[in-house]
Amino acid sequence: MRTILVTGGAGFIGSNFIPFFLENNENYFIVNYDLLTYAGNENNLSEIATNKRYKFVQGDIRNRELLEFLFSNYDIKGVIHFAAESHVDNSIHSPEAFFKTNIIGTYTLLDVAKSYWMNSPFEYKKGYEFCRFHHISTDEVYGTLGDVGLFTEQTPYAPNSPYSASKASSDLVARSYFHTYGLNVVTTNCSNNYGPKQHSEKLIPKIIKNALSLSEIPIYGTGNNIRDWLYVMDHCRGIDLVYHDGLPGETYNIGGKNERNNLYIAHLICSILDDLVPNRSNSSIQSYKELIKFVPDRPGHDKRYAIDATKITSQLGWKAIEDFESGIIKTVEWYIENEKI
Repeated sequence: MRTILVTGGAGFIGSNFIPFFLENNENYFIVNYDLLTYAGNENNLSEIATNKRYKFVQGDIRNRELLEFLFSNYDIKGVIHFAAESHVDNSIHSPEAFFKTNIIGTYTLLDVAKSYWMNSPFEYKKGYEFCRFHHISTDEVYGTLGDVGLFTEQTPYAPNSPYSASKASSDLVARSYFHTYGLNVVTTNCSNNYGPKQHSEKLIPKIIKNALSLSEIPIYGTGNNIRDWLYVMDHCRGIDLVYHDGLPGETYNIGGKNERNNLYIAHLICSILDDLVPNRSNSSIQSYKELIKFVPDRPGHDKRYAIDATKITSQLGWKAIEDFESGIIKTVEWYIENEKI
């Protein structure tokens, strides 16, 4: 039984990943290390709360003393690092937390792993030769695209928000630990995730929540900003593949090939809700689409993201199962059923 540390596992992607990983990898024990900020919820993992191969520990990834204790006490032999401040709007208003958590926190975690697994640069301790640090990142580090083109692993970094700048910095710190110390690091940069358990501050759950409460659905600018949408379980499968089979020091982009603009998403969700929960409150509203309102665009709003996932597809055999239209129905149905919005 090998024990790995998953950071930020009570957040959106992490809380989808941990149950998936435990189900598909019977020889692992997971320590979930999460600070439980507003974006983390231990209830997201209620389905595995009694699993004998799972342990939750609350803590900050900047807390070196606690991390060192966990590595020693549980003999941690792998890290999958989700923990991050991730909401762009929050980074615009309060960037300090993003730089502290995403940069200093990632550095601390990398350094503790290096010290526990390695005797010296490029020399692993006996029995720790296959320990790996998987750093989870975002396509936002690449900046913005025009009407054509895709982000590849060779696209130069050009972050345009404090959030994406902090993630780009953390990517480079992880890269440096591979090249300087020989730490077995892999990095994945994903496109926009959606699916169950996402915090209500994000676009898709916000649209669902506001529609069902008959509140205004705010859409930035003209609603023409485009993202490449990735269903969270497709992302989880990609992370599992890269963690086990990716080459040390490599970066893999994971994207859904589902480019959709924000206005299309809002209209589609409203149409689905019109079918599933019509006349929810006996309102005069005939369609939830009537709640859509355009609001001033946010500063530095990137126009378009889109990922070329050729590398992970050709080298590791990954591909997305869900297209956006199938995944969004599953997502809306989950929120209606669970009312965690």
